[in-house]
Amino acid sequence: MGKLIRPSIFLLLLLFILPVYYSAAVTDDLSSEEIYRERMALYKKTEAVTQIPWCYLAAADSYERGLRQALKDIPEEEGFIAIYYSPEKWAGEQNPNHEDTNAISIALFGGSGLDGNGDGLADRNNDEDVLYTFAEHLEKFGQNKEDIKIGLWDYYQKDKAVEIISGHAKVYETMDTLDLRDRSFPMPLHFNYSYRSTWGDARGWGGRRVHEGTDIFADYGTPVRATNFGIVESKGWNKYGGWRIGIRDTNNVYHYYAHLSRFEEGIERGTVVKPGTVIGYVGSSGYGKPGTQGKFAPHLHYGMYKDAGLIEWSFDPYPHLRAWERIERQKKK
Repeated sequence: MGKLIRPSIFLLLLLFILPVYYSAAVTDDLSSEEIYRERMALYKKTEAVTQIPWCYLAAADSYERGLRQALKDIPEEEGFIAIYYSPEKWAGEQNPNHEDTNAISIALFGGSGLDGNGDGLADRNNDEDVLYTFAEHLEKFGQNKEDIKIGLWDYYQKDKAVEIISGHAKVYETMDTLDLRDRSFPMPLHFNYSYRSTWGDARGWGGRRVHEGTDIFADYGTPVRATNFGIVESKGWNKYGGWRIGIRDTNNVYHYYAHLSRFEEGIERGTVVKPGTVIGYVGSSGYGKPGTQGKFAPHLHYGMYKDAGLIEWSFDPYPHLRAWERIERQKKK
């Protein structure tokens, strides 16, 4: 009985002390700082009601925002929250009204939608209702990290989704902010290096394939830096990439750093990094069994891959590298 009463009491209390969002807001005219502030208010309010840590709500939200950007069959969000419920899932598969906002009839038809702001409606176009509905699903499984992971798996039915969202949550928890826009060029600008666009070029070792990245040539031992905020998702040997590190950012993009001579001490799977963090050093490892070196000139292979839920594809990092290099040079002036 207490579990049924508790959310209602908290909701009624919070309605008077925190801002209320009656519908999905249009964010086009807001600055990034204003958007982050409004999102954080929503995460914190939902955390207070459900006890699901805000970092997991932010992580799932950013994961789905990345999916919306990558997929064509999910509409772009109109409000602050990107978590998506189809009309059928929200209102119930057998509900004759897929735009139903009556929480009672939605429940009768087995829909997911809940009233998160106490206005008597369960509206899938309302940021608070969507976030509360998602958090309540997680809360059914518990509030610690392992319980939340079980809830995430039950919701997404994919191990990779749970891994990515858990990584996002660790980044948000560590940095304690939503504003993770800073970027760095992968090498210190005062070192000697050169690069050009090589994405899509033919490669022959290990079979015919295309080059899925940009090669940045530099001397052995040149520091290699993280370009984004993110979490180290992979570290070790790859027969193509040699000693390599993979970092996932909160936009679901996987950043691939290959042909390293060695790793920086303290960089392990699960390490949270920020732009400029040294993760390793330029080498010529790869194209063979573990330890193979020297089959080509020393360089960093830098690749970017976008997760789209069921698949992940590479895209050209060259324009991003040029932009990050230019911005960093301007900061130093």
